[in-house]
Parts: sequence; structure tokens; C-alpha cells
Amino acid sequence: MSFQTTDSKKEEFRKYLEKAGVIDQLTRVLVGLYEEPEKPNNAIDYVKKYLGSPVDIDVDKLKLEYEKLKDENIRLKREIAELKKELQAAQQEQN
Repeated sequence: MSFQTTDSKKEEFRKYLEKAGVIDQLTRVLVGLYEEPEKPNNAIDYVKKYLGSPVDIDVDKLKLEYEKLKDENIRLKREIAELKKELQAAQQEQN
């Protein structure tokens, strides 16, 4: 019984991939790679490039930059809140 369940899950997933256009896109990529007169040294980079993914990006560097920017954003929000308080206090002193 579990064999039929596994087969039906596979078929359901295949239909999902087909409906989403994934199978067609992968087929085009692989046919393009097959038809390349000079095969690229890195087939994965070829597939990424064909699908529109940047190939020379350092993900770890981007994550680090994201964390730094997130921390800076938090710091700046705190600074803005403090400056608003100071401004309100200064305005109340004038009144």
C-alpha cells in the first residue's frame, strides 16, 4: 500500500513541476547544454546562468553585510527615537 502512496506522491509532484513549467525550463537548459559546441568547465554555473541566477556571488559575504545593515538600522531607529524625545522636550521648554 505504501508503494502506491509513494508512486502517487511522485506523480502528483511530477504534475506540479509540469504545471509550474519547471520541466520545460529544465529541458531547455539541458538541451542548450547538450547543443553547446564547447562544453563549459562548470555545468552548474551554465545552468545557473541560463536560469538567470548570478554565478559569482559570495552568499556568506552578503549574509554578513545584511546582518551589519540590520544592526545599523536598529541603531539608527533608536537614535531617531532619542532625537524625537529631545525635540519634544525642547519644544515643551519653549512653551
